This record gives sequence, structure tokens and C-alpha cells, in this order.
Amino acid sequence: MDLKEMAAAEAVKLVRDGMVVGLGSGSTASIAIRLLGEKVRNGWKLVGVPTSRDSEELARSVGITIDELKNHPTVDLTIDGADEVDPDLNLIKGLGGALVREKIIAAATKYEVIVVDGSKLVDYLGQKAPLPVEIVKFASESTMHRLKRFGCVPVLREKNGIAFITDNGNLIADCRFQKIDDPKKLEADLNLVPGVVDNGLFVGLAHRVIVASKDGLKTLERKS
Repeated sequence: MDLKEMAAAEAVKLVRDGMVVGLGSGSTASIAIRLLGEKVRNGWKLVGVPTSRDSEELARSVGITIDELKNHPTVDLTIDGADEVDPDLNLIKGLGGALVREKIIAAATKYEVIVVDGSKLVDYLGQKAPLPVEIVKFASESTMHRLKRFGCVPVLREKNGIAFITDNGNLIADCRFQKIDDPKKLEADLNLVPGVVDNGLFVGLAHRVIVASKDGLKTLERKS
């Protein structure tokens, strides 16, 4: 079992029969979805609320019942990944492009579980990963210019040589900061920029982070 499988399997142990489960995006979350599919095949009744089209497609393929947040405004538990985790369990997410839906579901979740390998632990946010910011297409150049005022270098994300389009039909600016000193303030300030939909700073949303490394599993809990 590799590191991602170890972390995903540990997170799935927290799921109970009958739960409404938020289905995260990315490689580790996909492993968790497949493991939840095994639970369903063994008779469990789970409802999945996916954070992306890819997660929805995978969940349906393994037999998980899919529904929308409007029918389940409170999610019991969400299993998702992260691109960076700081010592306070604040996160950078969104390198997979699903940050807006991930944040909406995280905010509706009673217990948010993040699964990562040890390389995602950082001393401060922005140490390794750029900060993804989802922006609307209209006047995107103007929005990118405003983002530079925060001291970052924004680069419009591309895939196969063309602009990357999110599940919501928007663009993503990957913003490289030297260091993010105050994630909570920056999260709020960025979302005041006209043209910004949301950003990949997840502050105070993760309850537990399960870290898999060559030394085994480590669980980090958010301080209350």
C-alpha cells in the first residue's frame, strides 16, 4: 500500500453507514471514493456530495448515490486533499481546479478530513505551491493586474496550451507569493477584488489532517 492509499484508508475509517459524505477531488480523494464504493457494495447506505465533475463521475461508477448540497445542506464528513498544510491546519487547495466547490462543501461540513503525504506539510503557506485564484473570464486581464497589487506573480493556468476552464466556467490565476503571513486576511482581501470568485486559501476549515509518510501515519487535529 502506497502513502496515498494509507492516508485514504485511514480517513475512510471515520465514515459511518448512513452518512452524507463530501467527496473531494484529486488523486488521494479518488482512492477514498473507491474505498467508499466498496462499503456501498457491502450494503452501506451513503450519499455522496461531490466537489467536482470528476469526483461525481468516479463516485457514480463505484455505486455511490449522488445528491446535491441543496438537498443535504449539512454534510456529515468530507474527505479531501490539499496542496499545502501549515502548522495551524490552514490549507492551500486548488491545483486540481476545484477550489470553489471544495470550499462550498467544506463550509457545509461538520467534520473536514484532509488526506496528504508528508511533502504537503509546510512551515508557512506559499512555501511550495502557488495560490490558485478563480476569476471570471470577463476582463480577466484587469483582474490579473489587481492581483499583482498583493505582491504576487499571477499566471493564467493553461492546459494543453489553452486556458484552463473550471467546472464553473471560469479561469484560474496561479499566484506565486514569497510567503503568506496572514492567510485569513489575504483570503478575505482577495475575495473583495472585482472579478475574483474565490481563492484556494482554506482557513479554519480542516478539523483533521491525516499525513502518510515513510515513517507511517500521523494525525493532526485542529486546536479548538
